[in-house]
Parts: sequence; structure tokens; C-alpha cells
Amino acid sequence: MASIPVVDLKPGVKIASAVHTPLGGVLFNKGKILLPRDLDILQAFLIQQVEVEGSESKSVAGKDAGKNGQAQAQSTAVEALEKSPQDQLHTEYDRMLNLIKSSFQSILASELPVLDLRNQLEALIAQLRHYNVLTFSPRGMNEYDYMYHNGILSALTSYLIAQWYGLPQKDWMQVAFAGLLHDIGNAKIDPKVLYSPLPLSSEEVEEMRMHTTYGYQMLRNSAALNEGVRLAALQHHEKVDGSGYPLRLTGDKMHVYSRIVAVADIFHAMTLKKRYRKAQSPYMVLEQLQSESFGKLDPAIVQTFINKVTQFHNGTRVRLSDDRIGEIIFSDRNHPTRPLVSVNGQIINLIQERQLYIENIV
Repeated sequence: MASIPVVDLKPGVKIASAVHTPLGGVLFNKGKILLPRDLDILQAFLIQQVEVEGSESKSVAGKDAGKNGQAQAQSTAVEALEKSPQDQLHTEYDRMLNLIKSSFQSILASELPVLDLRNQLEALIAQLRHYNVLTFSPRGMNEYDYMYHNGILSALTSYLIAQWYGLPQKDWMQVAFAGLLHDIGNAKIDPKVLYSPLPLSSEEVEEMRMHTTYGYQMLRNSAALNEGVRLAALQHHEKVDGSGYPLRLTGDKMHVYSRIVAVADIFHAMTLKKRYRKAQSPYMVLEQLQSESFGKLDPAIVQTFINKVTQFHNGTRVRLSDDRIGEIIFSDRNHPTRPLVSVNGQIINLIQERQLYIENIV
């Protein structure tokens, strides 16, 4: 048995003693065979040393290993100072991604590491001033990780909506948890159904819909989460007109967390790339959300969200759906997604020219 730096680890080695997070939670149990993704998780938690079985690693131990660990920690701290704000946001985002993936993968066999999730969520939210709902895009997104990306982005956006909508500050972090964990019930869905590239049968659709009930059951015993978080997992597919599932609740019966997460979830579900369709323009998605607010989504929450994310500044450069680049010169608050855009001296009124729309901000 020898203790070696995480940077020197290779997939396939066996852990000789349990690995703990800086806060004391068990990250990996003794005897686990490390997979490639596990190495990313170790680095995400800034674990410096791991005890492994086998003789091939005995050359790295004792004081030298300790010095290497200290040097790596110092190097990590220096790198953090040198990173741009966007790099820091992406770094904390990637750490959150590794943690939520491992949490989803282990939830059926162990308790949810709520404290670790909260600490990393707080670290990510500390970078929130650098997060733009309409323009942020994860780096190197694996399309099979869509569910985890949707959860993290829903957490950030739900946190902002809670602020904008006027919820008390004590609710903001819990709403973020609701966004982060709203799809955790998918951990119990058969992967063949969850990742099916083909249209689902009626039986498979019913199985997929069970993720809401499974999610509530999984979170029910987590004392650190309030009832709103659990209800968001159960209710995020309900509709205010009673046409949703699993209980066909109307808007007045839905928890406010559920109504907030429903908006964030739909927005990111449509703007993230999936294996079977490309990402949609966030501005077109906002228009679809607005139409959905008549009977499907909470109209006050939808309007709050749209008003806040479309507070364009005159002079903002945008790409239109026909690939032309222009500048916003006036925004009508009654039509926030369709401002006047100047393209090479020509004024384009997107309210009148409905066939055009903003693809993205340049």
C-alpha cells in the first residue's frame, strides 16, 4: 500500500482506504477500482493523495509525496488567482458537474451528499455575477450528460428567478437545490429508456414519467432539504391548467419552487443540444415560454424571467437568424425579444419581420 498524488493515478488501480471529501464525507469506499471519470472527481474535490494497493506506486511516498501535495495545492491556488472570471465560473461549474454525476450514480446505494453539494453549489453561485442566462454554454459538453447540465443550469437560473420574483433570501439556496435535483428520479429509470435514441412506446413514456415520483421518494429523507425541494422533483411537470403530471395539479396547488423550476427546466431543455436535436435560439425559446404562460406555466414567473434576461443595452451586437450581424438600437418592453436592430445602416423591426429572430449575442 502506498500514498500517491492524484495527478499520478491511472485508471484501474484499487483504493486501499476510503477517500474522504475535505468536509469528511465518503467520496470513494475502500476497494473501489478507479475509472477514468473517478480521476476527474478526485481532482474536482482537490484531493491531493490517495492510498492504493499494488507495488508499482511504492516509489512515491512519505515526505516526497507530502511535498508534492503541498506544491500542487499551492499551484492550484496560484492558478485560481490567474484565471479570468469566466474561467473561474467554468471551473466551479465543472466541479459541480463531476459531483452531481457521482451523486446521481450512487444515490441508489448511499445517501445523497447534501453537505458536499451545498458547498459546491455555494462556490458556483459565488461566480453568479459572471453567468448570463442567455449566453452561457458549458465547455466540452458530452451530450450524454445533458441531464446533469440541465440540473446545474436550472439551479443557477432558478436561484436568479427566486431573487427577481421577490422570494425571501432564505429560499434562494433551497430553490437552487430544487433546480439541481429536480430530475434526480431519472437515476432509477432504465438507462435503455432514459437514453433511447428512438421514440418511446406508451409503456416507456409512463416509465419516464415515474421519475417525478421517484425523485420525491429519494429526497424525502434528506433533512437538509426543505419540502419545496422535494415537491419540485414531484411537480416540475405539472401545468397551471391541470394538464401536467403526475397528479394533474392546478397552479394554485403547485409549490412556488415547482413553478420556478418548471420555467428554468423548460428553458434549458430547449436551449441545450441533445443527441436527437440541435440547441434552439434562446430568444425563440423565450417567445415559446411566453406562449406557454397562457395555461401551462405561471405567467408572473415567466414574465419576470423574460423581462430580466432581455434587459439589453443599446449597442448590443447580435446575430440574426439569417446570419446577419447588427446592433440593438431600441427595445420595446412589450416585445422584449424583438427589438429594433440596425444592420449596415438598415433598421430592422423584428416585431414586424416575424420570420427573423435573434440567434445569439455576438
